[in-house]
Amino acid sequence: MDHKFFLGIGLAIVLVFAGASVYTHFVKTTVPDSSDHDTAYQVSTIDALVLGVFDGVQPVGELKRHGDFGIGTFEALDGELIMLDGVVYQAKADGHIYVVRDNLTTPFATVTYFSGDQAVVTETPMNLSVFSSDMEKRLPTGNMVYAVRMHGTFPLMKVRAIPAQQKPYPTLTEAAKNQSVYTYTDTTGTIVGFYTPVFFKGLNVPGYHLHFISDDKTTGGHILDFTVPANTTVEYDITPGFAMGLPTSGDFTGADLSQDLSSDLAKVEK
Repeated sequence: MDHKFFLGIGLAIVLVFAGASVYTHFVKTTVPDSSDHDTAYQVSTIDALVLGVFDGVQPVGELKRHGDFGIGTFEALDGELIMLDGVVYQAKADGHIYVVRDNLTTPFATVTYFSGDQAVVTETPMNLSVFSSDMEKRLPTGNMVYAVRMHGTFPLMKVRAIPAQQKPYPTLTEAAKNQSVYTYTDTTGTIVGFYTPVFFKGLNVPGYHLHFISDDKTTGGHILDFTVPANTTVEYDITPGFAMGLPTSGDFTGADLSQDLSSDLAKVEK
């Protein structure tokens, strides 16, 4: 069943409850079909992931109905999800990239249909910390969700992937202690990710959350650090609409999401 909402000025937030095998979706009344190209669609919450809710709740095939660009993870936290140009890749802890089947599931992901609204060119080389701070200041507003895309040759690219976890699942902090970290130099590829505002704390990663995949589709993962050269074009797709699919069963329903988990998340993300 479709639930239709009107998007006015600002951010529309639609919570869509999703079971293990049956999912509802949404449209804006201003769009004639079920594909909303100005909306970020998210599966579950980042705080649930931090607490160890790793069971996949939505198939990749369903995720593709909501976007062609995005990031996330997979069932049991098995690697990093990268969706680029409609193809979903899995960056695994073994250091390799795999194209995934539509029936593989995700416990957490954010996707959209990427269409650049604004481009900003970097003026100096920047690591991840400087990039996050400086490029945030160059956004039209920090109170909006942006899909972020960069392509280039990066002098340094440090990425990670976490291996599949076994039940009973640990927390994300514990799982990340066994992550595989890879550092590449002069690698050419695409950075895929999102910027979300600070008021998204608990729902998604505030600020920049970025993944990488090389042009030859052999390396990639969650970005821990990088060097972005000067004169790199950073494309932004403003997504004023936001929709979230929440599990109706499993560990999510019993998770204590009243806690402030921002410090735990910061340790894992950086």
